[in-house]
Amino acid sequence: MWYLCVFYHRLLDFRKPEVEALADLFGALGEESESLQWRLPQHHHPDSPFHFVHLPSDDIACSIANRSILVKGMYELWGEGSSYDELRDSIESYPDSCKLPFLTSDSTFRISVETFGKTITFDEQKDRIHSLSYIPFKGRVNLKNPEHKFFLLETDESGDNNGLPPIVQRRIFFGREVGCADRKLVPTYQLKSRNYLGPTAMDAEVAFLMSNQAKAAPGKLVYDPFVGTGSILVSAAHFGATTMGADIDIRVVRDGRGPDCNVWSNFKQYGLPMPVALLRMDNNLPPWRPGLKEIFDAIICDPPYGVRAGGRKSGGRKLLKGAVDPYTVPDDKRTGHIPSTAPYSLVECVHDLLDLAARMLVMRGRLVFFFPVLREDNNPENKYPEHTCFKLVAVSQQILSSRYSRVLLTMVKISPYTPEIEEEARLRHKEFRENHVKWLEDGNIHSSVFSPSDSIPPSPQALSKDPKLKYRGKYV
Repeated sequence: MWYLCVFYHRLLDFRKPEVEALADLFGALGEESESLQWRLPQHHHPDSPFHFVHLPSDDIACSIANRSILVKGMYELWGEGSSYDELRDSIESYPDSCKLPFLTSDSTFRISVETFGKTITFDEQKDRIHSLSYIPFKGRVNLKNPEHKFFLLETDESGDNNGLPPIVQRRIFFGREVGCADRKLVPTYQLKSRNYLGPTAMDAEVAFLMSNQAKAAPGKLVYDPFVGTGSILVSAAHFGATTMGADIDIRVVRDGRGPDCNVWSNFKQYGLPMPVALLRMDNNLPPWRPGLKEIFDAIICDPPYGVRAGGRKSGGRKLLKGAVDPYTVPDDKRTGHIPSTAPYSLVECVHDLLDLAARMLVMRGRLVFFFPVLREDNNPENKYPEHTCFKLVAVSQQILSSRYSRVLLTMVKISPYTPEIEEEARLRHKEFRENHVKWLEDGNIHSSVFSPSDSIPPSPQALSKDPKLKYRGKYV
């Protein structure tokens, strides 16, 4: 059945991928169908907040709308037209068998009028509602808690259309609400009211979108290898998932800002289940025991790519005095010890993340992470990270500035992690480490901001000539 899906006018690239993921979560997609059917209303363009989507039932449409962050409402459309005369003809031609069950005398209802691209007065709203008198409503009006909610939705053909290109002709929709989003969720979890906050904490709205694309739900184990202050895991826990996180900074994981201001207190603040574990762990040298595979249902993260905070891994010059392996810390100094770290390039970080996900995700598990791009490089031929075990199912861009964007990549594990893939990853990992040791021995300065194809930063000699040297459009 076709439903009218009305989106909030935000994060346009994220809207359809979120609905697709939730449709998969609620069983609307089978093995043969990996995406939903969409179509636009007459005269509308792809950025319009109005879309038609084909879903199996009211229950699934309601579940998607109630869980979604960007779906304003899902409606069973009774009629549409470019004028109120066309709307009347359309409504009257809609089958009575679909309308009459919601028009009975023992029911309560409410009609709301909403517009996009313009505002109308209260008197104009009443006039539009009175124009629907040909619909045989027999129930009682209940404005606060009606049994059935009906909406009259109207768009405007003017040029001032919330920043979008004008549509050729206005369109009017009338339908029964099947489900709507709970927008109280975002204000409840907004960062400014969070107990423990860091400079890279994920915005609450985006964190919930990431968890939706990862299909976080009860009975699923979600892992964030760059947990920070736990914003992403908080959103996953809200949806009922069991969570687990790790971070290389032991001060973030263990101490926070005190006993009542740390990652754990963020979960306590919202009455959410605590993570099963928060580990001090290096994504470059994960301590998983040999043979441990496929334990996570989803991995959701915002890898460090050097815009607000550079990535770090175990290393440093101290390690060069003997072996590359980390040194042993005496027992009497372990409590206050902060391990030595070194810069962690984006290309190496993403390689390690994909290898971790390929090994540790269950089949059909999802990897959801942000990836930085330069906006001048943003074209259809952009190359995003790839892996044999994964299929890229969604790319959603969020503009950060006039020069930078980041894209949310959603990948699904479609093939097992084989010994051949493991050996290839081991050799690549060894190559990264050997290059890193060579850079340190040569006295090179290592930038944490890289294009995916980069592996060697500018030399210190070049930097000494120009301290503001740009490396692929980024200051080192």
